[in-house]
Amino acid sequence: MYNLTVIDIHTHLWHGYYEQNKTALLQAIERYGISRIYVSALGGYQPDPDTVTVLNSQVAQFHREHPDTVSGYVYLSPEHPNAMDVLRRGIEDQGMDGVKLWVSTFCDDPCVFPLVEKIIGYGVPLLLHSFHKALGQIPTETVGKNVANLARRYPECKIIMAHLGGNCYNGVPAIRDCSNVWCDYCGSIFRGDELDYALEYLGADRILYGTDMPGSYVVNLGQALDAHITADYRDKILYQNALKLFDRDFRIGGDRK
Repeated sequence: MYNLTVIDIHTHLWHGYYEQNKTALLQAIERYGISRIYVSALGGYQPDPDTVTVLNSQVAQFHREHPDTVSGYVYLSPEHPNAMDVLRRGIEDQGMDGVKLWVSTFCDDPCVFPLVEKIIGYGVPLLLHSFHKALGQIPTETVGKNVANLARRYPECKIIMAHLGGNCYNGVPAIRDCSNVWCDYCGSIFRGDELDYALEYLGADRILYGTDMPGSYVVNLGQALDAHITADYRDKILYQNALKLFDRDFRIGGDRK
């Protein structure tokens, strides 16, 4: 259909569905010619340490089985006493290329700060679930203002705000002036004009392609193809920005605020 290079920076294995999700992701890689996917495993809003261990082991196994196309995020619940050990093991022993925080605590909670300092040293990106909702907001669910707080405290940290903050008109303005924050628009929840809005306010250099697979791949790809941008900007979104961001030699300077 299209001769495209694509890196999907936001995909998942869900607790209890490892084989089903793995099969769906591999089928998508084959069907759509995806160059690489970045995977985190999730399960429960407040997972216990044993569950986190199982989830990260599954991602590491998936990466070992398909090293040419599958990379992983180490999933952390920062309030766990062993979170620093989980981070070290994920990056140093399991070969993860990024870190994922979901909804167990706000991303700007002080318990996150020591982990971020270690993440900066590793040179890997930090992917933050961020979702502003009119109804059903999870009590410790990060939104754009939390991302901005963390980004300003640690301008050296390479941060990805997922889902354009869940509501782009809330999330994007919050992090517009935080040059160390990138966004993905995954989840098949946005209209084309919302992606255009994010591009206008952030520029093509700060938008990443993600899908939230094993959900819909095609909808998110269609938004990139339909956006009012040049082919060069489209390629930045689809893969070039990811190549830069996940390069551990790419570092961000800046004074803490």
